[in-house]
Amino acid sequence: MHSFVASTLAPENWPFSLALLPQPAYMVGGAVRDAILGRTREYLDLDFVIPSNAVKVARAIAHHYNAGFVLLDAERQIARVVFPHATADFAQQEGDSLEVDLHRRDFTINAIAYNPHTQEIIDPLQGYADLQQGILRMVSPANLEDDPLRLMRAYRQAAQLDFTIESTTQTTIRSLASHISKVAAERFRVEIGYLLANSQGTPWITTAWEDGLVSPFFKNATRESLNKLAAVDNAAVLLAQNWQQLGVQLQRYVRDTIKTTWLAIAKLACLVNPNPELAEIELQELTYSRAEIRGVTTALKLSPQLKVANMSLREQYFLFQDADIVFPATVALAVAFDNLVEAISGNKQLNTAVVFAPLINRYLNPDDLVAHPTPLVSGKELIIALDIPASPIVGKLLTEIVIAQAEGKVSTSAEAMALARQLIEAGMMD
Repeated sequence: MHSFVASTLAPENWPFSLALLPQPAYMVGGAVRDAILGRTREYLDLDFVIPSNAVKVARAIAHHYNAGFVLLDAERQIARVVFPHATADFAQQEGDSLEVDLHRRDFTINAIAYNPHTQEIIDPLQGYADLQQGILRMVSPANLEDDPLRLMRAYRQAAQLDFTIESTTQTTIRSLASHISKVAAERFRVEIGYLLANSQGTPWITTAWEDGLVSPFFKNATRESLNKLAAVDNAAVLLAQNWQQLGVQLQRYVRDTIKTTWLAIAKLACLVNPNPELAEIELQELTYSRAEIRGVTTALKLSPQLKVANMSLREQYFLFQDADIVFPATVALAVAFDNLVEAISGNKQLNTAVVFAPLINRYLNPDDLVAHPTPLVSGKELIIALDIPASPIVGKLLTEIVIAQAEGKVSTSAEAMALARQLIEAGMMD
């Protein structure tokens, strides 16, 4: 075990030289845990404990490599060095010894240290044994109470590692659940974001809700909401089976800078008030970004409309304009809410295909003129040719031209211009 961990955590894989690290210094936390489990990481996230001058060491390393430097906690002496493909956190040792520091951590599996200078593993809390058994065990109730976010982190780590929570730890979490309300909304949001990202997190969100950790932040979450989370997971599977491209899009981030997937947006919509206006207020209080809030409220507003039978091309055009990039989350929510995925079986798949296939196929076809219109004329061209002022009328004319193009009534710029002139002369734009 030691040789494997040593090779996985070898300094030659670090973004900085071991020579810049004082002796003693210890690597702790997730990197050590994952190395023991044989889990590899594309992006290195290293944590070091140093007996003294942690911030000074971090600053020197950042200066040496011209890397980013962030002082995370001046009082506790914690700093971060940011490299292009890795981050390294340096924290001052808490207490008089490494053992005291490790005894202040959340779970035994995160309280294992590794000395890169000697390749020694320090495991006073038997975290290695718990790793082997797939168990998440608290270090102490006081440590969980000290930072109540650790209560929620238990569910997140259990989901990520596919571990079970040890029974005494689970009981302690329930007894301390009321303390979760002391946690800042943005910190809670990050933890539940991990659980919303994939289907492994869904049962743990349910457990967290049952244990009283979710309701202080998502006041509208109910047993029915939690059932819908699983339904959205099932909907995503069904949609990916039938439309692979849609499945890929559900796994994409809302934005490069916002690491929330469209699938998570659909699931988040299950936890908030079903009224889009009230959901917006709720999500603002939870410090979600404008892009995430727009995603949730758009999905809530439009998902019922996807079921409307015999929608005209005009209605479909406006639906796609309103949905835009939120369409994958909207359709996942629509499938889940329509109870079409209680069981992924014959009739259910057929129903889903019949109800949603035409709209999905339009959305996935980049040449479809209803979902992805290609303008025949520009607003500037209309203003010059028709000698009209720049006003909302120009936008209305462009919309009518696009819809007429989708309906097959116009196909050239000349025909588009003639239609616009006809609408103006008939007074239909007044």
